[in-house]
Amino acid sequence: MKHSNSPQTKLSSSPPNPEPSAAELATGALSFVPAPDEVARKAYFAFVNQGSKPGHEVQHWLKAEADLIAERNRTRTHGFHNPT
Repeated sequence: MKHSNSPQTKLSSSPPNPEPSAAELATGALSFVPAPDEVARKAYFAFVNQGSKPGHEVQHWLKAEADLIAERNRTRTHGFHNPT
């Protein structure tokens, strides 16, 4: 049996990752995603309340998302959600 001179490719196995993956997080407490229309409404009100100055759209959107998620988590803590 003759061995070829071409190098054999080895698949490197990565070490186990102690942090959960995005898919694992999505199945847990972070599975709630606010509806885009709710986020848009809340972000618009923040825009108006801060003087309608352009240039902070992303910050308003991210803050609105965070507020809606926090609100959802507060209501879940107190048992006001409807388990499905």
